[in-house]
Amino acid sequence: MNNNSFNLTTEPWIKVIEMQTNQERTVSLIDIFENAQEYRQLAGEMRTQDLAIFRLLLAILTTVYSRFNADDKRYPWVNMDASSMSFKIDKGKFNRKSSRQQLLATWEKLYQSGHFSGAVIQYLKQYESRFDFFGQRPFYQIVAKDYDVLVDDEKKKIATGNGQVAVQQINRRVSESANSRAIFSPRSPDMKNKIQLDELIRWIISYQNFTGTTDKTAIKVDNQTSKLRAGGVYNLGGWLYGIRPVFAKGHSLFETLLLNLVLVTTQNGSNKYNIQKPVWEYDSVLDYIKERKKRIRPDNLAELYTEWSRILCIQWDEDKQPSIFSAKIPIFEAANLFIEPMTTWKVSPKTSDYLPDRQKLSSLGIAMWRNFGQYVKIWQKDSQPEPGIVAWLRILKREKLISKDDAIVLNSISLIKDKTSASQLPVAEVVDDMQLQVAVLFAEEDTTRRYWLVRIEDVIQMTQTIGKYYFHFIENIGRIRRVSNPKAFGNQMSGKFYEQLNEPFKKWLAGLTDQDDRDEKVNLWKRQLKEIVAEATNDVMNTSTSKDIRGIMIDRKDKGKVVGKKEINIFTEKNQLMVSVNRRLKKE
Repeated sequence: MNNNSFNLTTEPWIKVIEMQTNQERTVSLIDIFENAQEYRQLAGEMRTQDLAIFRLLLAILTTVYSRFNADDKRYPWVNMDASSMSFKIDKGKFNRKSSRQQLLATWEKLYQSGHFSGAVIQYLKQYESRFDFFGQRPFYQIVAKDYDVLVDDEKKKIATGNGQVAVQQINRRVSESANSRAIFSPRSPDMKNKIQLDELIRWIISYQNFTGTTDKTAIKVDNQTSKLRAGGVYNLGGWLYGIRPVFAKGHSLFETLLLNLVLVTTQNGSNKYNIQKPVWEYDSVLDYIKERKKRIRPDNLAELYTEWSRILCIQWDEDKQPSIFSAKIPIFEAANLFIEPMTTWKVSPKTSDYLPDRQKLSSLGIAMWRNFGQYVKIWQKDSQPEPGIVAWLRILKREKLISKDDAIVLNSISLIKDKTSASQLPVAEVVDDMQLQVAVLFAEEDTTRRYWLVRIEDVIQMTQTIGKYYFHFIENIGRIRRVSNPKAFGNQMSGKFYEQLNEPFKKWLAGLTDQDDRDEKVNLWKRQLKEIVAEATNDVMNTSTSKDIRGIMIDRKDKGKVVGKKEINIFTEKNQLMVSVNRRLKKE
């Protein structure tokens, strides 16, 4: 590196874990694509940071392999203008069915070869000037003169020194603004704004995906644009901040990238193909911002994966420490944006549109498997869309490009924001996964009791019903003990109960195969569930006091009406719990 150049294609800045040694290593973009099969996973400061960089890597791969096959030959329907480095679809040569087969053949050959082809490296060399962090067009940044042209407020121009976000704010392990001190920061006060260049690059990419609202500067938009959306036009949180990300995890970084390399998509039942256009392929940053001002929705994955939430301009002091100026960019509409493959979906109660779902503070303790039906479509005729990644994996299975005996790990990584609209600072990072055999995950629909997905969903509902019984047991114990908030006590203890359930259930789920006797496997979980309930209940009984044994008098109700009084104590409540559990487990 010199003072005027740090090219992401050749300089080391991405942290990975090596397969053979389990040691951490910092590598360049070219290195990571040449040797992805030698690395286990990304290993940055946070898993959400890894996810942001992972999507950047996928943007590069999606761009390359939508233009070139695994032999580095351009597809016949793709035209290239060498002078402008632009690509277009030749509609006369494009056939949806044959192009689909060629794209799948590219994926298959890459999968069988175990490594990426030379076209990726050639692409990075072709666009290397766009990956220079200090270049004339600095990577993921905008130069000062363009920043000043775009910002809305004369008082926020670069020369004023206003409109800055500190390193400690961009660093999501600190996330400290000038008005909100991070008490449990992993860095001392004098080091919060000190940072190495490679780490800064990782956080810049992450910040574009997970942005709060403490930076108040915005770019100028015309009156017509500002009226397009009630509640404001600006991007308040970064795209990844507003979805519940899910992706497939492989044994190596190469396998993980390839499993998530969506070359054929099915959106609302029709195959789509668009020329990929990541942000660095725009002729200029101003051209990109011009499109964003119009709030035009991305029609290709590479653009969505590299979407900006801010224009950032970095100025450097004599000690080579950055001053970062930030301004908000208009956000596009999220409803029915099914091109996004890494999200679950929810129905808007107001419009009936599908919106990306996201993790909230209220769902912090809910494991991934408990929302199984959001990640995996139980019945294909259902209107509820499944994550595009799962639909893509379904295509791979249908085309026999992955074995039905393989295991698929669905991974979820979320950064949860606080409830304060003025900051939207991150308060928790949630990482979870669940593993299923391909034949189970994509089982052929069957109206008999052999259809695994329905049986799995039934077992989950049964398990959560047992969880409700346990909550009511704990809530009544709280009443007996006269705690100030029995419901909160019940929620706290229920959280611990589910913590005891999570790993055993995930292990049960991962152990299912298409050859299993369904009833036998379901009964196996029932027995294990009953043991976990008994163990959790005995833990409560072992802490009982004379007050628990004496009990209290409460209202006895019949069909919601008070019809008298009854005495409850820790023994009556345990008996009631076990009766309810046994009755529910025998129901099926």
